[in-house]
Amino acid sequence: MTAVEDRRLSPYTGWTRGHWTALADRLLAAAGRYRSPGGARIDLPGPASRNGRVSDGLEGFARTFLLAGFRVAGEGGADPGGLLEHYARGLAAGTDPASPEAWPRPDELGQSKVEAASIALVLQLTRPWLWDRLDDAVRERVVAWLATVVGQPYPPINWVWFRIVVESFLREAGGPWSAADVEEDLAVHSSLRRPGGWLSDGDERAYDHYTGWALHLYPLLWTHFFDVTGSLCPGSLRHRWAADLREYLDDAVRLVGGDGSPLLQGRSLVYRFAAAAPFWVGALTGTSRLSPGLTRRVAGGMVRHFAGAMAPDDLLTLGWHRAWPAMRQAYSGPGSPYWAAKGMLGLALPAHHPVWTDVEEPLPIETDDVARVVVAPGWLVSGRRRDGIALVVNHGTDHARVGDQRSDSPLYARLGYSTATVPPLGSVPDNTVFLLDADGRASHRAGFSTCYATELPGGVLAAASRGRVRWVDTAGDDSPDHGSGRGGPVVPGPVLTVASVVRNGVEVRLARVGGAEVPVRSLRLSGWPVSGAARPVAEPGVAAARTPDLRSEVRPLRGFTTAEVAVESGVSPLGEWTAIPFVATDGPPEPGAVFAAVVVLDRDGPDHPDPSLALAADGHHVTLTWPDGVTAEVPLPA
Repeated sequence: MTAVEDRRLSPYTGWTRGHWTALADRLLAAAGRYRSPGGARIDLPGPASRNGRVSDGLEGFARTFLLAGFRVAGEGGADPGGLLEHYARGLAAGTDPASPEAWPRPDELGQSKVEAASIALVLQLTRPWLWDRLDDAVRERVVAWLATVVGQPYPPINWVWFRIVVESFLREAGGPWSAADVEEDLAVHSSLRRPGGWLSDGDERAYDHYTGWALHLYPLLWTHFFDVTGSLCPGSLRHRWAADLREYLDDAVRLVGGDGSPLLQGRSLVYRFAAAAPFWVGALTGTSRLSPGLTRRVAGGMVRHFAGAMAPDDLLTLGWHRAWPAMRQAYSGPGSPYWAAKGMLGLALPAHHPVWTDVEEPLPIETDDVARVVVAPGWLVSGRRRDGIALVVNHGTDHARVGDQRSDSPLYARLGYSTATVPPLGSVPDNTVFLLDADGRASHRAGFSTCYATELPGGVLAAASRGRVRWVDTAGDDSPDHGSGRGGPVVPGPVLTVASVVRNGVEVRLARVGGAEVPVRSLRLSGWPVSGAARPVAEPGVAAARTPDLRSEVRPLRGFTTAEVAVESGVSPLGEWTAIPFVATDGPPEPGAVFAAVVVLDRDGPDHPDPSLALAADGHHVTLTWPDGVTAEVPLPA
C-alpha cells in the first residue's frame, strides 16, 4: 500500500515516515531477489569491480544489512518481514571456511575491511534481536572472521574508522582487539581535521562527500553505540567531534539544491543519498543544531530526489538516477550503491522522535539567497532562491597536493560544481581556464596554490588560486581509478592565476598567464555543462546553451575574442547530450595581460547586468563595479 502524502506535516516533500519505511522495504525486497542460496551474498547485476564477483556479493550483503538493521532498530526489534533471519543465515555461511559462500577475510582482501565495519555496526545496533540469538558456533566464527582486522594495515583515510568500529564490536563481544590500533586510528582521524568542522579524506586536498558519509558518521556513532562509558574516547574529543559536526552541517545544508540534489562533486557519487547520513547522525546523537523539521526536510529531499527516478525494478544501479557505469570508480561493484543506506539512518529513530513528528522546515536556499565562504575546501558557496540551484566555485580542492604534476581530476579540480550539473567525460574540459598547446591539448592546473577565499562587502565573494600548468601524457597510466588525476610524461607550462568574484550567483572569472616556454595556441575559459535528453540549443553568436531546465553562458568581459559552444553525446549521466560554452583568444595570450568573462548557470531567470572592470596601474588589482553601485576590488597576484 502506497503511503499518502501529508503536506501539513511535510509541506516540502509530502513524505512521512511511512514513505521511508516503504522505500526501505522495496529496496530490500528487490535486492533480496539476488540473494545466494546460503544467504551470504547478494549478487546484483552489473559490471564487476576490480575485486571480483565474490567480493561484490559480500558488499551487497553488508550494505543492504545496514538498511535492514536501521529498519529493525527503529521498530524496537519488530521484524515482521523476517529480515534478520535472512542475514543470520548469511552470517553463518559467510564466516564458515568450509562453505561454498565463505567470505574473503579482511586480512586477505582490502574490500572486506570495509564491509566488516557495516556488519559490525549492525550487529551492535541490533544486538538483542540478532547477535544474542545466534548459535554459539556462529558467533565464534563471526568473531574469528572479524578478528583478522587486528594489526592489519589500513590506509590513512576514512578507512581507519572501519577498523575502529570492528575492533570495538569485538571488544563488546569478548573477542580480540587492540587498544594500540584504536589509538593509532584516532590519531589519523585527528590529522584529517581542517578548519570549520571539515575533514580531508587523506593528506591531499580531498574534500568530498566522504567528509559527511564516513568521517563525520562513524566517530559519533562509535561514541553513541560502542563507547558509551567513554573508556576509549576522552570526553573532550567527543565534544570536539560534536562541534565539528555542527559546523560542517551549517555548510552542508547549504550545498543541497531546492530539488533535493546533493552537490555532484567528488568520487563514489554512485552512493547517491548517502550524503544525507551526517544530518541523521546529528539527530540520532543529539549533536546537531539543525531543527528536527529541517533535518527531515534535507534528508527527505535527497532521498526523494533519487526515489522518483529509480529503475523500475527498485535496484540501485551504478549511476546517478539510472545506470551509467562510466560514473563508477575501479572499486565500485553492483553492491556499492547500497552505501546509500547510510542516508536512511534516520529509520533507526522511532516513530515518535521529533524528526518524524515535527513539521518540515525549509532549506536555506528556499528562504533566501545563499552566499558563503567555506575555507577548508576553498569554496565560494552560492545559491539563488528563485532557481534552487546550489553551486560552489572552487579554488582549494583538487585531490592533490601543492605542486602535484598529475592531470586534473574532473570530479575535484574544476572551478565549479553544482546540484544541477556534473563534469562530463568529453574532450572539452568544463568550468576551467586552460591553455591549448600546439597540438590542441588542454593544460592541467591541479597542484595549484590557494591565494585567498573571502567575503567582501555587498554580498560579494572572492577567491583566487595560481600555479604552473602542464600538459600530461596519461596514456601509460592504467592504475585503478580512485578519483585522483593521472600521471605520465609532463611538459611544463606557464604560471596561471585565476580569480573568481561571485555576486547574486553570477561569477566574474579573471585570468592572467605568465610567459610560456613552449608554443601555446590560445587561452580558453569554459563554463557550466548543461545536459538533457535532446541536444541543447546553442544560441547563435554567443557562448550560450540551453536545455528545457538550464541555461549556461560565458560572456567575454576583457581580452577574449571568440565565443563558441561545444556539444557532445554520451558523456554525462544527466542526459544524452551535453553542451559547454567557452570563450577563447584568437592566438597566444599576451603574458601578464588580464582576461575576464562572466560565467552564468541559471534556469533562464532574469539576468543581472554585468559589472564594469578597471585594472589598477600595477596590473595586480581589479575593480569591478556593478550598475547598482556595489564595487569590489580583488587582487590578482602576479
